[in-house]
Amino acid sequence: MIKVEGVTKRYARFTAVDNVSFEVGKGQIVGFLGPNGAGKTTTMRILTCFLPPSEGKASVAGFDVLEQPMEVKRRIGYLPETPPLYPDMEVGEYLDFVGKLKGLRGNDLAKRISETSDKVNIGDVRNKLIAKLSKGYRQRVGIAQALLHNPDVLILDEPTSGLDPKQILETRDLIKGLAGDHTIILSTHILPEVESTCERVVIISKGKLVATDTVDNLTNRMRGSENVGVEVESVEGTLDTKAVQRRLEQVSGVSKVVLREEKNNRANFEVESLQGRSIRADLARAVVEGGFALTELKAAGMSLEDVFLQLTSADQPESDKSEKGESA
Repeated sequence: MIKVEGVTKRYARFTAVDNVSFEVGKGQIVGFLGPNGAGKTTTMRILTCFLPPSEGKASVAGFDVLEQPMEVKRRIGYLPETPPLYPDMEVGEYLDFVGKLKGLRGNDLAKRISETSDKVNIGDVRNKLIAKLSKGYRQRVGIAQALLHNPDVLILDEPTSGLDPKQILETRDLIKGLAGDHTIILSTHILPEVESTCERVVIISKGKLVATDTVDNLTNRMRGSENVGVEVESVEGTLDTKAVQRRLEQVSGVSKVVLREEKNNRANFEVESLQGRSIRADLARAVVEGGFALTELKAAGMSLEDVFLQLTSADQPESDKSEKGESA
């Protein structure tokens, strides 16, 4: 659905995006990640035909962003970080205005406004002024304007920025509900949001692509070794956590043991293996043979945040001046 091939964007001597290539399949939700100034906004502006690439090619639904920009725009819905709303308009009036800009008319326009309002749950505020809506409802109206013409692709830039926890969960559920019918690129700095919402991630740093894969594959690939969470409980009396730790450290293939929590004669450890070693069975045996009760044994992989920091840990530019102070 989206294909980016060797895209580069230069501003005089500064290169904002440097030979980036990736693909997004139909119906997928993909997280687009990178530090400030990494080139995210530039890439999204190229995909939405707002900026031309200096080199390379990009296409949406088979249409080239340079050669067929109007066809691309017809197939894209875009929600910038600050939704393009008119606070002195009522919600229904605003959607009618946006729909006409997108080429909808008559019964088709009325039908799309009704369907989209139901999909994003704003039907109860269609007669309210946008200025009087909460931040969460304004964000929903922003998503509605992006969805109104039923585009193949949605590009959402920080869709939960500034929302409270309840509104964030509602917006995440809304986005997940749109998958399948729409291909979605989600740009955000909230990494748990990507883990809970996205099937794949694309990570760029200093304008270069540094990773593109599923979250699980990335964490496994970056970790290399096995991390295991072990919870141990005392069979009788007080738990000797140092004795447990020594026991775990003696298991063949263990490189590190860290005590994470100790409470009520129960302790949680994180155990890391040497590269390529599987240690779970041996850990369980060591705990039981040591006279302790094993209450939990689970994989304790890297989080997406760990992966992101590892891939983008090199010094970053303070800002992408070419993007006029906006997050790239």
